[in-house]
Amino acid sequence: MAEAGAEPGAEQGTAEAEGKQPRSVRVVLLALMIAMLLAMLDNMIVGTAMPTIVGELGGLEHLSWVVTAYTLATAASTPIWGKLGDMYGRKGVFMTSIVLFLIGSALSGMAQDMGQLIGFRAIQGLGAGGLMVGVMAIIGDLIPPRERGKYQGMMAGVMALAMIGGPLVGGTITDHWGWRWSFYINLPLGVVALIAISAVLHLPRKRAQARIDYLGAGLLTVGITSIVLVTTWGGSEYAWGSAMIMELIGIGVAALVGFLFWQTKAAAPVVPLHIFRSANFSLMSVVGFITGFVMFGAVLFLPLYQQSVQGASATNSGLLLLPMLGAMLVTSMVAGRVTTATGHYKAFPIVGSVLMAVGLYLLSLMDTDTSRLTSGVYMAVVGAGMGCLMQITMLVSQNSVEMKDMGVASSTTTLFRTLGSSFGVAIMGALFNNRVQHVMAERAGALGSKVTEQSAQLDAASLAKLPVPAREAYQHAVSAGTHSAFLLGAVVAVVALIAAVFVKEVPLRGAGPAADASGEDTPNDAVPAPKATVTETV
Repeated sequence: MAEAGAEPGAEQGTAEAEGKQPRSVRVVLLALMIAMLLAMLDNMIVGTAMPTIVGELGGLEHLSWVVTAYTLATAASTPIWGKLGDMYGRKGVFMTSIVLFLIGSALSGMAQDMGQLIGFRAIQGLGAGGLMVGVMAIIGDLIPPRERGKYQGMMAGVMALAMIGGPLVGGTITDHWGWRWSFYINLPLGVVALIAISAVLHLPRKRAQARIDYLGAGLLTVGITSIVLVTTWGGSEYAWGSAMIMELIGIGVAALVGFLFWQTKAAAPVVPLHIFRSANFSLMSVVGFITGFVMFGAVLFLPLYQQSVQGASATNSGLLLLPMLGAMLVTSMVAGRVTTATGHYKAFPIVGSVLMAVGLYLLSLMDTDTSRLTSGVYMAVVGAGMGCLMQITMLVSQNSVEMKDMGVASSTTTLFRTLGSSFGVAIMGALFNNRVQHVMAERAGALGSKVTEQSAQLDAASLAKLPVPAREAYQHAVSAGTHSAFLLGAVVAVVALIAAVFVKEVPLRGAGPAADASGEDTPNDAVPAPKATVTETV
């Protein structure tokens, strides 16, 4: 066993001299990427299988809860997993989250009715809340921020693989093995990740003296749950001005205000508010929120536009996003390599925000005559912007806090991105639906209103059954709806640009001579390089 930061052995010294990580670290990174893939792939695979699931289990009226239960549990548990990792050690907590996710997956595959499936999906979501946080925090422990940029392409690649491959894998599994294997497929991948992490990853064990902040965790869970339910139900299950939505807003605001007050009193707060004293951390939280807002809105409406207006096949819906995801992968790799080579990163949030805003504005210009090539170019611009932002936000956030707060910094950044996606889907969705119904009523009269009275989003089968005038009216309506949604996204992206401009370029830990140990020329946000806390089997 060799302690990181101690005198390295010959093998480790050679690896570092060549700019390579020890073999054990590469094995751990592979296992972490598998865990990250599990967290991101699940909803995409299950979404494709949902029609078959409903056909066998029934319970169509509860269909949305299969996704909502998972999303709620993931969002609510994310900050708690991060804090537990800081208090009791990341390895054990991360492996526990994997085991919980796998238990939820196995139970979901064995569900006999919709009620059971919803409950088991919640268990699965609780585990998923710790997967992304654990991956980011462990990478933060293993690899200094200056070197971490080299692995951005790997993480962006996993995300692109999940978004492109999810629907394809889900459809193939459902057609050939049955929908239950949409959940069982997680088991072998999870077991591989568990074995690799157990055998190779060696982090120091921790034992916190303070008790878990149960009150803070409870208040935060109630607040997050209320927010997610408002964004999920508003405008669909309930009208935005309905009593239910107003009550949820009131409960959410009260819980979050109480949570913020209690965090100033708790001995071991779930989210230590002092991390927000770092201007960079706060600014990156804003940028992360907006990135989630824009990305998931784009992922929702781009396939809808291409299927409804451009006549693309729904079967290959993941491939429709290839220009955006490919550009995101390439720019993420470039940003990571440049950051590692130079230690400079401020340009990327600024350039990324500009590209994202411009790309979304271009997408808002699409109409019924826009070619697939043109829309692909527009998507690539948005993807390039996201690639500059996705991992840089996490990198800067982790570099802005002390090592003891690495878990809560990772979980808080992840939570802001998750909440951003909830708000993005809800607000852009409400704008889209309102615009589609208005244009349909305007162009197709009573028939248009009847066609979209249940939902402004029609599947391919429903669209094919419409009379030609109604179908053409719907294509114009979807074009108008995406215009409004993407124009809103462009405006929101400008806020990310404003936040990015104020980011200070603080030397990245592990940057060698670039970081002044005396701290004389170090900006306020800089965090001194920590003592090594990772041991590696070489």
